[in-house]
Amino acid sequence: MLRRPPEDLGWVLWDLDVAELDLEAHADSILARVLEHGRLCDVRSVLEIYGPDRIHRFFREAAHPIISERTRGFWRAYFCAEDEPWPSPPAFRQSKSAPWLD
Repeated sequence: MLRRPPEDLGWVLWDLDVAELDLEAHADSILARVLEHGRLCDVRSVLEIYGPDRIHRFFREAAHPIISERTRGFWRAYFCAEDEPWPSPPAFRQSKSAPWLD
């Protein structure tokens, strides 16, 4: 089993040292970045690495600030989880205006 993310995910994890990442310990950060900003091939990679159950658990347990409502909506449909309680995203993700504007 892999302990580190594959090198081809390095572009979406550009500011991190991929060699220092642990797939399990840093799963939420890796999943958030790839599911929000990754290409289709990147999403397929994390589906293969983590499996759908782990990704579903990520959305059920973590209200990661990187994840947009659009991405959450897609994965709710993917998992047929429209009525499932998921944690609310942080307040700045719920606002449609820039945080520095009043």
